[in-house]
Amino acid sequence: MKTFKLLAPIVLTGSLLAGCSFSSGGSSDNSEDKMTIEIFQGKVEFNDQFEDLAEQYEEDNPKIDIKINSVGGGSDYASALKTQFASGEEPEIFSIAGPTEAANYEQYLADLSNTKARELALKGSLEPVTKNGEVHGLPFNQEGYGFIYNKKVFEEAGIDAKSIKSYEDLEKAVKTLDSQKDQLGIKEVFAFPGKEKWVPGNHLSNVYLAPEFNQSVLEAYEAESVEFTKGKEFQRMIDLQVDYSIQPTLNLDYSQQVEKYFALEEVAMIQQGNWIYPSVHQLAPEFAENNMGIIPIPVEGQEGKLPVGIPNYWAVNKNSNNEIIQASKDFIDWMYTSEAGKEAVLQDFKFIPAYKEFDTSKIADPISQEIYQYASEEKTTGWVFLGYPGTWGDYLGGNVQKYLSDKMTWDELESDSKKEWEKMDQQQ
Repeated sequence: MKTFKLLAPIVLTGSLLAGCSFSSGGSSDNSEDKMTIEIFQGKVEFNDQFEDLAEQYEEDNPKIDIKINSVGGGSDYASALKTQFASGEEPEIFSIAGPTEAANYEQYLADLSNTKARELALKGSLEPVTKNGEVHGLPFNQEGYGFIYNKKVFEEAGIDAKSIKSYEDLEKAVKTLDSQKDQLGIKEVFAFPGKEKWVPGNHLSNVYLAPEFNQSVLEAYEAESVEFTKGKEFQRMIDLQVDYSIQPTLNLDYSQQVEKYFALEEVAMIQQGNWIYPSVHQLAPEFAENNMGIIPIPVEGQEGKLPVGIPNYWAVNKNSNNEIIQASKDFIDWMYTSEAGKEAVLQDFKFIPAYKEFDTSKIADPISQEIYQYASEEKTTGWVFLGYPGTWGDYLGGNVQKYLSDKMTWDELESDSKKEWEKMDQQQ
């Protein structure tokens, strides 16, 4: 997923529901017996598994017809959701990403305070989507990101990945890997997807902006300006990845980064999160199961901490009629509280749960297990990028692309991005 708000040490994941022969607005069609719940969400990685779970729910609830529309990957979910609502084809369940999107869709958000899932949500996970005592979203799951690396390559190079704490430690490891590329059988150390604005503009920037906002997505959301107090650290991390990356980085996208260069073991590490595991496992199961690890991106003062957060929340459309609203809540509750639902969330969706009463010993993959361990030990930092005003993260990512193509200096990047933050904040 890409894609992803929360206070410091929290993280987890979600579900869907579908419409009916009732329209989104709630009018009924007596010729139809089934209630259709349309779910519109942006995590394409688990679409097939989600479809399977929905079918299982339909078998036990024959009057419910769930239709899932997953938009993501190379498509822009935020724009697609906006278009969906503008067209009048409003989904019954949809996903939002933290306080900024919760504010944008506030007029559509039903209160989910009376759900079982709300009662079981991890401490702090609901704060970004709670307003005036109403809970407007339920967590999908927890996710974490950093540098995902090839354990075998690091071992052959004589590098202890877990000893990498500082930027200097990382730089030394990168140069060691680079000097042994031929022996290690890799093309480059990194595959940096410069074509993707969200990788530097949201995820990497978050690592260096979170300390400025005290690791709080709400503090970022309420901030009228940004200072880039760790801007030089941000710059040198981009430079390091680009200098030792497959070239040209501006032509490299997410799928190439993950499925071509990393899964095929042509690079030693990439900046990504646990959401890549299913894709890598599909292409190279043995490698995924035995040779993938994750380490934090070094930040001065936050050494050894991994960014972990709630990437998305399930929202229910309050413009639907009461029966459909309740049916939508029931589906989400079932997904996170029933034994069948919890099994699917852990084993099929491969989520790190954001709810109590899950058997976390069943977390499906080694990367998610490592992230859960960081979270359990409170060695995490916040996901403040979900509190950026408007589409500022993408704007910043566009400026990073200009920087990489020598159309903008770093000082110009910071100055221009500061002005855009203030502009977008005033428009909220």
